[in-house]
Amino acid sequence: EFGTMADFERLLDGVHSRGMKLIMDLVINHTSDEHAWFQESLQNPDSPYRDYYFWRSSAPDPSQPPNNWTSFFSGSAWKYYPERDAWALHLFSQKQMDLNWENDLLRADLYAMIKWWLNKGIDGFRLDVINYISKQPGLPNGNEAIGKMMGYYGIEHYFYGPRLHEFLREMRRETFDHYDVFTVGETPGIGMEMGRLLTAENRRELDMIFSFDHLENPGKVRFDDYRYDLRYLGDYYRDWMQNYGNDCWMAVFLENHDNPRMISKVNPDPQFREVIGKLLAMLQLTLKGTPFLFQGQELGMVNADFGAIEQMRDVESINLYHELLPQVGADAAFQKVLCGSRDHARTPMQWDCAAAHGGFTAGEPWISLNPDDRHHNVAAELKDPCSILNFYSTLIRLRKADPAALIYGDFKAVSKAGANVFAYYRLSDNGSCYLIELNMTAASQKAFRKPSGCTLVLSNYA
Repeated sequence: EFGTMADFERLLDGVHSRGMKLIMDLVINHTSDEHAWFQESLQNPDSPYRDYYFWRSSAPDPSQPPNNWTSFFSGSAWKYYPERDAWALHLFSQKQMDLNWENDLLRADLYAMIKWWLNKGIDGFRLDVINYISKQPGLPNGNEAIGKMMGYYGIEHYFYGPRLHEFLREMRRETFDHYDVFTVGETPGIGMEMGRLLTAENRRELDMIFSFDHLENPGKVRFDDYRYDLRYLGDYYRDWMQNYGNDCWMAVFLENHDNPRMISKVNPDPQFREVIGKLLAMLQLTLKGTPFLFQGQELGMVNADFGAIEQMRDVESINLYHELLPQVGADAAFQKVLCGSRDHARTPMQWDCAAAHGGFTAGEPWISLNPDDRHHNVAAELKDPCSILNFYSTLIRLRKADPAALIYGDFKAVSKAGANVFAYYRLSDNGSCYLIELNMTAASQKAFRKPSGCTLVLSNYA
């Protein structure tokens, strides 16, 4: 259904023959409930796999789960299995069962699997929710106050667990250190200080992390209906840039598969689409760190125009809708889901409006194409010298032409925290210097005084 190993090897060879590298997603916090390990653990309590997962007997009330932890996809984080008369932990979908990293045999099997893929010749991994792999022993109940504040009960017992650093160092020692590869960890809830510990070169854990604190304004969550204030984004990156040296490396991203499109969050008005898309590109590609562009971001793709819950496919969105339905009614439940649905980022890539399904597939895609593909697609934007796609291309060429300044160079903030204009220098040891000025508001702002001899290189209004 998902292709063959021969298909994958052809992909890998094709990527390498074009001078590129292939990074795979590595999901080792959980497996499918259909995985052979889980089925063996479920069906045979005497199996070596019996403790590869978190199995617990019922709470004092047999109808209740072992603790109050909640799933990120709504409801309890536990599923009852009568076959074992026990509950299994799933922080995510009921199809995704959490692995018990306390089990030495499990970790050995995981490391063997990792080396199998590395021996295939892949170039590294994105490690899915990797900071969740260590759970507090005993799996105690989540704090009520924290649960109400965060919206998830129990998260304080696993988002930065007691053996996380130990497990990461062991995994690197047993696997990644023997290959020339790259790792980036998806680490929800991890802030700057924890991020430094996870990525410091001398600690030998991860090469970089995805931190998510910048994706929502303070006090807001993804499903809130609000306009994103870009001034917060400037402050966020200002702090990270000033506190991260070259011994720690940052993953710089604004979009991914789990969040709505950033242009739509800032201002969905079509008249501002081009300038916002280019401003975000300018920000992302002139900061220190490795930029990660999500498919369609380079085209300026925006949120989809879903009109009903039946058009969505994301399990999180569908579960939340049905949870809200009896509380607020169909219209309000759908509008809430629409604000933060992950499906906004999961519509097919828009290659060519002249082709079926935007050139994404000759078959039937699992979710509808965003109807704005008529104007924002690769074929059309390649022909338009002023397109968002060509703006990205120009920035990438500039970055590659002067890595001493724009990749490894110093970051020097010009603007103060909370300023309407986020301004900074990127400086190299050889004298190369760039001043970047970004108006983070919808109003005109006074420009900074330029040093003598400055030349305009690029502007989102030029």
